[in-house]
Amino acid sequence: MSQSNFSRPGAIDLSGLRKPAGAAPGAPGAPGAAGGPGASAGAAGAYVLNVTEANFQTDVIERSLQAPVVVELWSPRSQGSNALGAVLAQLSTEYAGKFLLARIDVDANPQVAQAFGVQAVPVVIAILRGQPVPLFQGVLGEPEVRQYLDQLLTVAVANGITGRAEPVGQAAPDADSEEEPPPNPRYEKAENAVAEGDLDGAIAAYEELLKETPADAEAKSGLARVQLVRRTQDVPADVRARAADNPTDVEAQMLVADVDLMGGHVDDAFARLISTVQATSGDERNTVRLHLLELFEVVGADDDRVVKARRRLMSALF
Repeated sequence: MSQSNFSRPGAIDLSGLRKPAGAAPGAPGAPGAAGGPGASAGAAGAYVLNVTEANFQTDVIERSLQAPVVVELWSPRSQGSNALGAVLAQLSTEYAGKFLLARIDVDANPQVAQAFGVQAVPVVIAILRGQPVPLFQGVLGEPEVRQYLDQLLTVAVANGITGRAEPVGQAAPDADSEEEPPPNPRYEKAENAVAEGDLDGAIAAYEELLKETPADAEAKSGLARVQLVRRTQDVPADVRARAADNPTDVEAQMLVADVDLMGGHVDDAFARLISTVQATSGDERNTVRLHLLELFEVVGADDDRVVKARRRLMSALF
């Protein structure tokens, strides 16, 4: 059973996990190297590290200053750990450095498990600039994991983390001996702008793509994500109070929904806007409806939460 805990960086005491006196991070034979001690089948890749208590500081905390580090806490006693590790490793290769995967065997590294308060595995937590961001617990399929990673990258950009991780291990062997398809150059301009923190440039690039091909689902989703990040960069401190005091304050309700979505509170964001649709009429109602449809693009049309919210929206409109 999976459980979403996506939020902004939180406070967990990681101070006891200090820098090692041994090999450099990722060096062949070092504890954190891909394929080193603690490695498990199906979890190899160019962006995969097997991390220990000794090198947690260098391989996780310090690397998280440049790019998101996704930490998978697993155990060889957990039947689902290897399956989830394989999914995460595959996606780390596909995302090509947008995040680094750090796998930690909690049986061999109990101090790490204690620092994170782990009670059951597998658990996946991200580290952004040294701060933990809970993602999910349990074994998820590739589409669900991808959604959490996309949300993580959106939060990373919002926090000014736009770098890419360097390859640290050997690429995973390809069962079909076929090369991975290259990234689609169609989205290169927009993706490069996002990586550089140029949100306006990314928005312009995605809008240009949609003028050419209005039905491009990937461009729609990318545009929605970047616009969400830009809208939530400078949120007024009183916006949540404004929304609570006035259920028909469309601007405040939409902005609070944006903040909730960025924090991973997807159902709360959708419920707020559906309630606002019910409380408004005319142009205001349509504005809220269109905003909600944009948030659906951010989360993904196939997400169960979107499917349910879309049904609730239809009921609110008719």
